[in-house]
Amino acid sequence: MSTDDVTPIPLLAASIRLNAVPQVVAATRLFARHNLTLWNLEEHVETVMLIMSELATNAVRASITDTQTTNEETSNAVIGAQLCAVEASLFVEVYDRTNAAPVRGNPTQDAEGGRGLLLVDVLAKQWNVYRPSVGGKIVWAELPLGFSLRPSDCAYEHTPLILPRGLRAKHSAEEHQVRLALLDRLMTTTILASTAARMTDAF
Repeated sequence: MSTDDVTPIPLLAASIRLNAVPQVVAATRLFARHNLTLWNLEEHVETVMLIMSELATNAVRASITDTQTTNEETSNAVIGAQLCAVEASLFVEVYDRTNAAPVRGNPTQDAEGGRGLLLVDVLAKQWNVYRPSVGGKIVWAELPLGFSLRPSDCAYEHTPLILPRGLRAKHSAEEHQVRLALLDRLMTTTILASTAARMTDAF
């Protein structure tokens, strides 16, 4: 097979690695708005920001609890956030290094918290947990784009996201692990979405 026979997969993807501190939840919302605006997917901004915020909050909470349990410095913990648009779906993904899957709560009406995954359940087409080969977990949620992505949709001018100092994770073994985990998930998501689309087209 020659390279001329290969059909490129239309794909939009962006990721970020952040220190696991409460302030980065707001940074993940900025990350979502920034990239969806670049991709001309502004109609999804509010929903994605809500989902990203909930997933990031859970990831930070899990990371802080993990560092307290293992007596490590909280500053060593890194979370990752990723957006991926492929075929007709938009994926919102957040990584943390802990293995425990998030639990969907059943809060009472007067409870102050515990509604995060219930909200994700309502807003997303589906959500689940992915286990990357490097360890940890990625909680992901899928939203319908409303159309199938085309190559022309993937041409845009990249603009860097400016965040306050101290939020982006510095290069380290922990940050590298998060980078690999997000890449693992991106490859899997792309392959599965592309395969599903081709199977649908075949029928």
